Amino acid sequence: MGPVVFIGDDFTGASDTLATFARAGWRARLFLKPPSAAEAEGLEVVGLATALRAIGPDEARREIAGFWPSLAALHPSQVHLKVCSTFDSHPDIGSIGAAARALQEAFRPDLLAVIGGQPSLGRYAVFGTLFARGPDGVVYRIDRHPIMRDHPVTPMHEADLTRHLAAQGLTGLHLIGAPQIGDLQAALSGQAQVFLDAVSQEHIRRIGAALVLRGGRQLLIGSSSVAEALTWEAVERSPVPVTEVAPPNRNVLVFAGSRSALTRAQVAAAGRFSRLEVTAEALRGGGAVEAQAAAMLGQGAPVLLHLDPQSDYAMPPERLAALSSALLARVVARHPVGWLGIAGGDTSSRICAALNMTAIDYLAPIAPGVGLCRAVHRDAALDGMRLMLKGGQMGEDGLFNAFAALAADEGSQARSG
Repeated sequence: MGPVVFIGDDFTGASDTLATFARAGWRARLFLKPPSAAEAEGLEVVGLATALRAIGPDEARREIAGFWPSLAALHPSQVHLKVCSTFDSHPDIGSIGAAARALQEAFRPDLLAVIGGQPSLGRYAVFGTLFARGPDGVVYRIDRHPIMRDHPVTPMHEADLTRHLAAQGLTGLHLIGAPQIGDLQAALSGQAQVFLDAVSQEHIRRIGAALVLRGGRQLLIGSSSVAEALTWEAVERSPVPVTEVAPPNRNVLVFAGSRSALTRAQVAAAGRFSRLEVTAEALRGGGAVEAQAAAMLGQGAPVLLHLDPQSDYAMPPERLAALSSALLARVVARHPVGWLGIAGGDTSSRICAALNMTAIDYLAPIAPGVGLCRAVHRDAALDGMRLMLKGGQMGEDGLFNAFAALAADEGSQARSG
C-alpha cells in the first residue's frame, strides 16, 4: 500500500496538515512539485502544495490533470484534498467543488467524504452548517463570522456547506449529522458521497475509526481534521526526528499578504520589526521597496513587508499573489534571508515556488495552526531556511514577534555554543 497523499489548496494550510502528521509520528514531507517515487521513498505521507485556492476552476482542472499521474504512481489508497477550515471558496475562484470533482474523476474513489469541522481549531459542523470561533472567542455561524463574512476574495455567504459545495459542482452529498456519528459505520453503509458533521474530537476519532473499517479508495475533503482522523487510531508514536540542518543565517523577513483583520492586528503589534507598506507601484517593480528592505536586513533588523488592507490594488487576486511572490524573490536575491514568514494562504505557495524550494519539513509548533518548518533546497544559501506559513485567520496578535524571537534565540544559542 502506498502513502497517504494530501493535496493542499494553498501552502499555509498544507504546512499545517504536514505538522499534524509529523506530530503524530508519521514520516511526512510536503513537496512543491509532484515527487518522484525515489523522492517519496520511505515516506508514510506525501503532501503536495498547490495554488488551487487562488485560481479559477478551469485552471484548477488543468493543474490537477498535470500533477495527478505522478501522485497516482505512488499508489495511494487515501487522498486528502486539504482546504481551509472555514471552507471559504467560490465557484469562480478556489472552487473546492471543481477540485474535488477533478480528483474524483482521476482517482475514482470508493468513498468521497467531506469532514466539515475541526473542533481542535474551533470549527464545528452541525447538520451540515459550519460555525467558527472568532478572534473574540465567540463562536459564529460562518456567514456571520466577523472576518469570514467579509473575506476580501472569498467571503462566506452560505453556512450550509452542502449547499455551498453544491453551488461549486459537488452535488449529491449525503449528510451524516452529529447524532449519527456514534454509529458511523452503519451510517456509511451503502453511501459513496457523504458530508460528515464534526462537533468534538470524539467525532474526529470515530470518523477515523470508521474510515479504517470502511477501507477501499477514499477521497477525503476537509481541513487538518482529516489528518487528525487518520492519525487518531494509530499506535502511540514519538515524533520522527528531522535531520538537523541549521538555518543559513539569522536574517528575518515576514511578508503579510493577507489583509484580514487578524493579520492587520499582527502587523500593528509587530514592534520588533522595521515595517514597509507595499504599494501597487512597488509590486510592479519600482525597486525602491526591495532596496529599502535589503538595507534594513543588512542592519540586522527583522523586516516586515505588508500590503495595504484598505487598497484593492486594482488587480485580480491571482495577479496580486504573483506580483507579491516576485517581490519577495527580488528581496531575497538582494540580501540573504534565513527566517521567512508568510501570512496569507493565497500567496504562500507562489512565494515558496518563486524561491525554487523543493519541499519543506515540519520542525515545531509556534501557535495553534501555525508551525515552524524548514525548507529543502538544492542551493546551500537557502537550504535549511526556517519558514512560518500561516493563513490570515491564524495566530495571536504577537505571532510575528514570536517568530522573530525564535530566530534571535537560535542565533544566541549558536553563538554561545
